[in-house]
Amino acid sequence: MIRILFYVLIVLALGAGFAWLADRPGELSLIWQGQRIEMSLMVAATLLASLIAAVLIAIWLIRVVWLSPHSISRYFRARKRDRGYQALSTGLIAAGAGDSVLARKMTARTRGLLSSDQEPLIHLLEAQTALIEGKYDDARKKFELMADDPETRELGLRGLYLEAKRLGANEAARQYAERAADKAPHLPWATLAALDYRSQTGQWDEAIRLLDQSRASHVVERKEADRKKAVLLTARAGDKLEADPKGARDDAQAALKLAEDLVPAGLIAAKALFREDNLRKAASILEKLWKQEPHPQVASLYVRARSGDSATDRLKRANKLEALRPNNPVALAAVAESALEARQLPLARAKAEAAARIQPSEGIFLLLADIEEADTGDDGRIRHWMNQALKSPRDPAWTADGVTAPDWLPVSPVSGRLDAFEWKQPVAQIAGPVEEGTLEAADAAIRSLPPVAITHQRPEPQPEHTVAPAKPAPVVSGPVVPAHVIDVAEKTVEPAVKTIAVPVPSESVIVQQTVKTEPRPAPVKPEEATVEPFFGRPPDDPGVRDDSKPLEKTTFRLF
Repeated sequence: MIRILFYVLIVLALGAGFAWLADRPGELSLIWQGQRIEMSLMVAATLLASLIAAVLIAIWLIRVVWLSPHSISRYFRARKRDRGYQALSTGLIAAGAGDSVLARKMTARTRGLLSSDQEPLIHLLEAQTALIEGKYDDARKKFELMADDPETRELGLRGLYLEAKRLGANEAARQYAERAADKAPHLPWATLAALDYRSQTGQWDEAIRLLDQSRASHVVERKEADRKKAVLLTARAGDKLEADPKGARDDAQAALKLAEDLVPAGLIAAKALFREDNLRKAASILEKLWKQEPHPQVASLYVRARSGDSATDRLKRANKLEALRPNNPVALAAVAESALEARQLPLARAKAEAAARIQPSEGIFLLLADIEEADTGDDGRIRHWMNQALKSPRDPAWTADGVTAPDWLPVSPVSGRLDAFEWKQPVAQIAGPVEEGTLEAADAAIRSLPPVAITHQRPEPQPEHTVAPAKPAPVVSGPVVPAHVIDVAEKTVEPAVKTIAVPVPSESVIVQQTVKTEPRPAPVKPEEATVEPFFGRPPDDPGVRDDSKPLEKTTFRLF
């Protein structure tokens, strides 16, 4: 565009010059070698311009003829280069698509048209072709050549890193990632990989320094960088908690400034402050975390802030947590547990049942079983709660990559990823219907709780016998038994033999007879009828009689 404008300006300047000469006519006389030449000024200017143009055209023709061999060779070289780049492009596409035959064909064609010194991407095409053909050693050699070239260093290091990860050579992968991160801290994959490896080995200071560099290079977003730095500070504070509580407190509080909802940071900060006897500030941190999202570990640490507190004092602190977040299952469970320790069993039962209705879980039903054991000691009711615990969803826990841990960890033990643990419900059991853990099931479980069974023995009443009037008869043998003597054998599980003496008149016949009697249950009042257990009726078969034992003989008087 600029060249066209330049040509236009030249033409306008020539036109303006000729117009200026046309407005000012004149004659030009020239004597050359005894001859006089006369012409007008316009003709002389035209002849001069034509002469200059002819000279320029002649120079151009001579230049074209002189440089024609070079121009021809350059044309064919450019054509060959274009064909090589076309083959390279086709080969890379074929390698990405997994077409090894076409990729190998394009690799050979590219090698014939281009030089590897001229185009380093030929090494990439050869490495990718070797990978899809399964020639991993050849691919690794190509990546090493690329890693030695300053132009393709990052590309070669990434290829070597991926190959090391594929082979499970974590140490080699760590070295490649560290090398790439040092040479090019703006690479996200190198920075994050090096960050994970430094976190796995506990190099918290180096990891924080690398994270700050990546944040300055805008590799990691600000929000993500703040979260990762808070996790690293929390991990470093956890290591310092035993030896340096003050340093642990500073790191944990710095982590809370970057991530206010990071529960492990708040717990470490509170523990450090407790060791410094700063209970008020520690309680303030825990209450702030509790208001954001109730957490069982926060409740446990808050309730047991002072080791010398009584169970009643811990119950008061639990009630304070419930006041901050009412109608919350975690808060209700904390109050129920504290009430159980304080032996306020009605309060513990009410809070635990309320928590079970809001959010049924395995832990709340186990807590109800503990309350039942402390309150009634009824085995049937305890088994009922434990059965509900087996059917209910599991309690939330620190989970990462399908693995649960009792305490928070900064790095996943499976993948080595930083900030992988989350407080959530673990993977549900494969067996068991899903609907058994719903709110309706929890409410039905509470309503179907069996009554308290009778666990103590009542005194057995004496059996009453009705004696019919007897007819006079001669006395055969035996003494006369008083009317008030009634001996009843003790009842046993197995059939037993009783000796019964019935009062008779003075003139009666006494006959010896062996009587087999069956055990009878102890009589109870109608309003205190025995409740059948919830898990089914007892077997009706009393068992097999032991015939090896002789039957006991008794005397029975007939009228």
